[in-house]
Amino acid sequence: MVSRTKDLGKWGEKVASEYLVKTGYQVLDRNVRTEYGEIDLIAEQGCVLVFVEVKTRQSSTYGYPEESITRLKIDHMIASAEAYLQTIPDYEGDWRIDVVAVEINELDNQPVITHFPNAVSE
Repeated sequence: MVSRTKDLGKWGEKVASEYLVKTGYQVLDRNVRTEYGEIDLIAEQGCVLVFVEVKTRQSSTYGYPEESITRLKIDHMIASAEAYLQTIPDYEGDWRIDVVAVEINELDNQPVITHFPNAVSE
């Protein structure tokens, strides 16, 4: 089950990345590790750096993907973004954290994508 869940997560990240590119984002990096956790995608929208958390679900049995983001996860996302920003000290632009929820439509197995820009704040 672990590898199946992992495969589902990787698929969701690919779908989210393709969606972001189609909607005008430039994806800069994927699966960036920091001491606080992993950043699924790092993208740029105009001059804004966007850290993206991707949540994927195969069914709605356990709720919507975005509902799985706990306060602890939010804290880790913020800390991870701030740690990443420390690696580029000359960066002076704006940044934010988005969530992209990916679900599989049970009727046709196609992805259903919901994008929550600026979804996370302190």
